[in-house]
Amino acid sequence: MKKLLSIGIAVASAMTFNASAAAPSEINLGILGGQNAADQIGDNQCVADFLNAELGVKTNIRNSSDYNAVIQGLLGEKIDLVINMSPKSYAEIYLSDPKAVDLVGITVDNTDNSRGYHSVILVKEDSPYQSIEDLKGKVFSFADPNSTSGFLIPNNQLENTLGGNMDNQFDGFFKSVNFSGGHEQDIVGVLNGQFDAAVTWSSMVGDADKGYSAGALLRYMDHDADLMKKIRIIWESPLIANGPTIVSNRLDPDFKDKLVAAVKKLDREDNACFSKAAGGSLHLEETSVAEYQSIIDLVKATKFAQR
Repeated sequence: MKKLLSIGIAVASAMTFNASAAAPSEINLGILGGQNAADQIGDNQCVADFLNAELGVKTNIRNSSDYNAVIQGLLGEKIDLVINMSPKSYAEIYLSDPKAVDLVGITVDNTDNSRGYHSVILVKEDSPYQSIEDLKGKVFSFADPNSTSGFLIPNNQLENTLGGNMDNQFDGFFKSVNFSGGHEQDIVGVLNGQFDAAVTWSSMVGDADKGYSAGALLRYMDHDADLMKKIRIIWESPLIANGPTIVSNRLDPDFKDKLVAAVKKLDREDNACFSKAAGGSLHLEETSVAEYQSIIDLVKATKFAQR
């Protein structure tokens, strides 16, 4: 009996140890670059607070200056969750390691349930530019090389329309072509006259005067309520699949399921918090790799062409 009792205690102890080991002491919420650090943290603090309370696990906010830091953080098992990931950044991860992350869902617009958004080209409202053709000899800016709307899609469209590539200013069409570092920097650069035109992202649905229902313009309205009177959109891309919310596959499967359930609960019960983190009036719906296959294929083709 003593021997059996000892074995029973050992088994119970092992079960207790494994149960506690399944849940990490802390998790890291990754935030894509493109905003200033204070806004990155402020827009996501409610998510961290919710997960702290729901899971009993400390949630650290890992903000970054660019998208690549989040990509490498997920591949390097340093980040556990991202709300509304850039589709191109997700494609980069998928092409490096298709098993690195799982899809929680796609962000869907609360206004009309659309599952996509647009890359747009901005100019100052008082400028003479009405189309891409009017930008010949001007200064142009992309946002981040790992941004879908801030580089991948508009770059592809400009290559097809103008010829050449970014390295030769699209066959010399532009005076110069730069990366500003993010969507907010593109907006500020246009407002300050640093760039004649630049790209950003927008749902292009909802109230235009309020910056539409989602996107960098909406976010920037917190700093400048008159933004939409100061800029003009002269081009928009075809529809791009909205960003996915993703979790790291390095997590214990049971805890990962709890984290996914907590994120979905946050979306249902405090959509204002989820929307703030996601960058607009958005909610989660189911998705799959197939919804991002065209982006994955374009990223893959671009990498092949650059070899």
